[in-house]
Amino acid sequence: MTQTQPRRAELGAFLKARRASVQPEDVGMPPGVRRRTPGLRREEVALLAGVGITWYTWLEQGRPINASAQVLDAIAQTLRMDRDQRWHMYRLTESIPARRRDATPIVPAAVHAVVRSLDPLPVIVTNDRLDRLARNDASANLYPGWHRLPCLHNNTVWCVFTEPAARERIVEFEEEARLIVAQMRAGYANHVGDPEWDEDIRRLCALSPHFARLWARHEVAGPQLRTRRIAHPEVGALTFQILELDVAIAPGLRLVVSTPADDATWAKLPLPPAPEVATEPPTSSGQLLHRRVAQQQPLGADAGAEVDGRLRALADPGGLDDGAHPEGVVADPIADLE
Repeated sequence: MTQTQPRRAELGAFLKARRASVQPEDVGMPPGVRRRTPGLRREEVALLAGVGITWYTWLEQGRPINASAQVLDAIAQTLRMDRDQRWHMYRLTESIPARRRDATPIVPAAVHAVVRSLDPLPVIVTNDRLDRLARNDASANLYPGWHRLPCLHNNTVWCVFTEPAARERIVEFEEEARLIVAQMRAGYANHVGDPEWDEDIRRLCALSPHFARLWARHEVAGPQLRTRRIAHPEVGALTFQILELDVAIAPGLRLVVSTPADDATWAKLPLPPAPEVATEPPTSSGQLLHRRVAQQQPLGADAGAEVDGRLRALADPGGLDDGAHPEGVVADPIADLE
């Protein structure tokens, strides 16, 4: 038995327990009259989360399939997970960096003060592994809507290679992705043989073939002045010069400062505040189903009736079978980044 098999078995048991704890009425669904077990059925979770019933069944059965953060967040919302439960699911699916929650490097208060003082310039504090250790409000406002739920990765590499929004927001995505991996490879030289680093790399390669290909090139790059163009969803095109500065009082830490590269970008600062990321799952069938069904396939002119019909079908155990669920995700959704 491999190390992954017990983890997958634990994941299946955890998902089943969460599914049993969520009643149909909790998510705005009719309870039905022929339920033999408490909680939601697998097909109901699949529909509400916007994934295929076969794929979700395999996930509960512990089969070796991959899932993006986007898909896991949809499942977390459907099963009404709090932050700790969502973190637990991410750890069991190996979809977060291999970190002890108490092992975050300490950023000195003086560095935090500098980061805040540079607002409205976006600034983050990072390290060899490109963990995001601190940032100011301007940095958060630069990437609104990047995550559907609060980010659990807190790492540039993970956010770029496991979030589909990356391709939409970073204009020269391929060039930026290649540089990020090369910088991580250079940092790895200081941590060869470190179990957390090796586990991070293994998980990223499993989740993202794109990362795996770039990692296999063994390219390295250090801090460098460069240009990054961002497609901001509210203010449009932004062009920054990226300046990376080592923090002398805290070896291993680095300030990454984004300075406008043209007058047009300067004129758009400060950026509008990013909307708060939802922390609680939606509870009504309208909120969940209209969004999930729309993600799976276009709704017809009478969208409300179509959703209500699927709700009524779910209330009857014989109303839907596997064929009634579009197999929206049957393999690694990260392939969408390719």
